[in-house]
Amino acid sequence: MDGSRRWSWCSQACSTINLFIFMVPLILLAAFASLKGPTVCRWGFIAKCSFSFTPPSNSSLQSVRPHFFFLFLLLWKHEPKVLNVSKPWFNSSAPVNESDEPKPRHKQKRKFSILDRTEAILAQARSAIREARHENQTQDSDYVPIGPMYWNAKAFHRSYLEMEKEFKVYVYEEGELPVFHNGPCKSIYSMEGNFIHAIEMNDHFRTRDPEKAHVFFLPFSVVMMVRFVYERDSRDFGPIKKTVTDYVNLIAHRYPYWNRSHGADHFMLACHDWGPETSLSLPHLHKNSIRVLCNANTSEGFEPAKDVSFPEINLQTGSIKGFLGGPSASKRPVLAFFAGGVHGPIRPVLLEHWENKDKDIEVHKYLPKHVSYYGMLRKSKFCLCPSGYEVASPRVVEAIYTGCVPVLISEHYVPPFGDVLNWKTFSVELSVKDVPKLKEILMSVSPRQYIRMQRRVGQIRRHFEVHSPPKRFDVFHMILHSVWLRRLNFRLHHHHQ
Repeated sequence: MDGSRRWSWCSQACSTINLFIFMVPLILLAAFASLKGPTVCRWGFIAKCSFSFTPPSNSSLQSVRPHFFFLFLLLWKHEPKVLNVSKPWFNSSAPVNESDEPKPRHKQKRKFSILDRTEAILAQARSAIREARHENQTQDSDYVPIGPMYWNAKAFHRSYLEMEKEFKVYVYEEGELPVFHNGPCKSIYSMEGNFIHAIEMNDHFRTRDPEKAHVFFLPFSVVMMVRFVYERDSRDFGPIKKTVTDYVNLIAHRYPYWNRSHGADHFMLACHDWGPETSLSLPHLHKNSIRVLCNANTSEGFEPAKDVSFPEINLQTGSIKGFLGGPSASKRPVLAFFAGGVHGPIRPVLLEHWENKDKDIEVHKYLPKHVSYYGMLRKSKFCLCPSGYEVASPRVVEAIYTGCVPVLISEHYVPPFGDVLNWKTFSVELSVKDVPKLKEILMSVSPRQYIRMQRRVGQIRRHFEVHSPPKRFDVFHMILHSVWLRRLNFRLHHHHQ
């Protein structure tokens, strides 16, 4: 063999070896990912991702890590068996002679399912939200989010617009009144009934075709189960859990969607204190599904990256009419105000240190006769919102409605819509151990700083308002947007054998 032929043969061999060395790690990485199962990583506007693996299962759930989105898209969208189209003989284990002329092989086109197209739309939405961070503010005839109250106003606005354009919710029609498709609309738990009614009457987000849905809503009310299923004073959650278990088993038998994702693209909503306990009816409902809860307590298993915190709103009349608005800072002579019953571990501490102790801080177990509760909210600069037995309190929204800066006194509480709203810019967060220093902390807020905070309370108030029918950016749409964000956190795909 002369020098030129030897050089040519060596060059081809080296190229073959180099290509083989390049391909092996990619094949091994794809195989490793498929064997290890779904990755666990959630993303929002402020969430930081961790990367871990769960034991192998038949679940078709894959989560998305934003910074490596396109890498995993490349891995997940290919068939498990990788074909080299340019040099098909690399795919065969049979020996190849130099004289053999490889027969051309055609790459089979993959048929894209409805689920594939749905996920492609969500991928485009993720990309648009990321790009919005660095683009000019999108114009909007109704409202343009702006200011430090938002972690990223432009990203939120783009995400909201993408939700309006694409998001579809399927509401299961199974279930009978009064436990299903029903809920209270005039109580401290009014948001259960308001949301169920609003989503079932909504023609924009609700779809009657489950194949077009991004998420699936389980339309039961925990409040109604406590009223009609639970045996009073028994402390036996068994009947409630059985009701939920039977319902999920029913829809899992009739439809493929629950089993397809192990419940990850399903969501429940509960404002009752027993909402988290109800979700324990089934492991997948608690571990995988999106739980929309007023009682957003991280010490009881609430996961901000998967679950949604939404506000507890006490609609005494079923409407917010007459409850909105309040005077400016200069017309609020009371530094801080609270009135409420003694229950839970925090309120006794507050009453012990401040009830009838300081003329600037109005703390009462019971309001004096002829003193208006809402009148006091409007006279106060800061409204104290201590947790009771559970972390959520309707006082937070009452403060926002009346233009009073809320003071959140709680442990392990995740405030509503915290993936979008930066609560530190329009509220004061106080730990229980700092209750004795309450006045010192509030007095340290300068008049100029307080005016800014109160103005921001007025700006974000629209996100907590209840309207019938719902209005853009109101509490109904903010709840949906929070669910939309959680749905963007993962991708479903078909397993290929």
